[in-house]
Amino acid sequence: MDLRYTEEELAFREEVRAFIRENLPRDIRERMRLGYPPRKQDTIAWQRILNARGWAAYSWPKEWGGPGWNSVQKMIFLEENLSAPAPEILSFNVTMLGPVLIQFGTEAQKRRYLPAAANLDEWWCQGFSEPGAGSDLASLKTRAVKEGDHYIVNGQKIWTSTAHNADWCFCLVRTNPQAAKKQEGISFLLIDMKTPGVEVRPIISIDGSHHLNEVFFTDVKVPAENLVGEENRGWSVAKFLLGNERTGIARLGKSKERVRFAKEVAREVRMNGKPLIEDRGFRTRVAQLEVDMKALEITQMRVVSAYDKTKDGRPDPLSSVLKIKGTELLQGTSELVMDVGGPQAMPAWTQELAQLTNEPALLPEWAPQMAPAYLMLRAASIYGGTNEIQKNILNKAVLGL
Repeated sequence: MDLRYTEEELAFREEVRAFIRENLPRDIRERMRLGYPPRKQDTIAWQRILNARGWAAYSWPKEWGGPGWNSVQKMIFLEENLSAPAPEILSFNVTMLGPVLIQFGTEAQKRRYLPAAANLDEWWCQGFSEPGAGSDLASLKTRAVKEGDHYIVNGQKIWTSTAHNADWCFCLVRTNPQAAKKQEGISFLLIDMKTPGVEVRPIISIDGSHHLNEVFFTDVKVPAENLVGEENRGWSVAKFLLGNERTGIARLGKSKERVRFAKEVAREVRMNGKPLIEDRGFRTRVAQLEVDMKALEITQMRVVSAYDKTKDGRPDPLSSVLKIKGTELLQGTSELVMDVGGPQAMPAWTQELAQLTNEPALLPEWAPQMAPAYLMLRAASIYGGTNEIQKNILNKAVLGL
């Protein structure tokens, strides 16, 4: 295949770069460049800017508010957004819920939820994993019992990202516990997080941030009209949600941005009396990461190109390669930046220490942000389908073992 971008694709990349350069608020860009995670207001502000341009719902067809891009355009857009660096578009809204409603939702559900999801007027979270139902998601036990025109939901979800920010949750629930197979008897419900009986409890992760949560449902009353697809057929909806979006799974733009930043700050950091950027070991390490990123970029182009040529739209098992190597590169590039900071990159409880002294800061502002990012990305090879499971998929579907 021809791995070169066409003139039209190169022009599109320049259009995206120019828009981000001219419209991404300077304070958000600088926070992101220094390694801070985006705040809720940052994500909302940027997504609304993109939505006004018609780009926020980048994977949606035009008739439902998307730009109608092909897979290469989506890949270019995501890479440029991450490379800027800019806040990531909220995936729960755009790449998970949106395509599900477009495929399985009623006309009323599409009109009600899609515009608000694209503009982030409503923040969604994902109620899938449970204690005892992580990789084996079909073992979930959260129960929904039909009573008249409502479902009564009881159960618990865990590792629910941004549930404390969310207005709504798309949730897998068991509606037929007597089903012959555990994948059967599961339904897909939309639950208003303000409904009585919904309780969110924080889980503070190793990086010290509040990103994850437990969510408890106690006699939560959900209108039957919030069922997506057919009752007891939610497993098909869930498989579509998890498998329909390949573009950007490798998050190459983020890895490229971190390597670029590492080289930038390595000019300021000194080792053995000279800038770190001149150290042979550092340069070799950077070169290896850049070679690996280029190899993954080529693989991503192959997967995306093949996807646009298929008619059935089924996930290419080779996308598991993107997930495995993409997360390994995210981890490797975050470790590179942390190592550039050295002892200065240790978590410094910057805000707390600043209140105890009137002395000027001795550390570069970016350094203390590196360890939390490094620690959080240890989970990148687990969430979204563990790398071990992805290797099993490759063994079976690609190698035929």
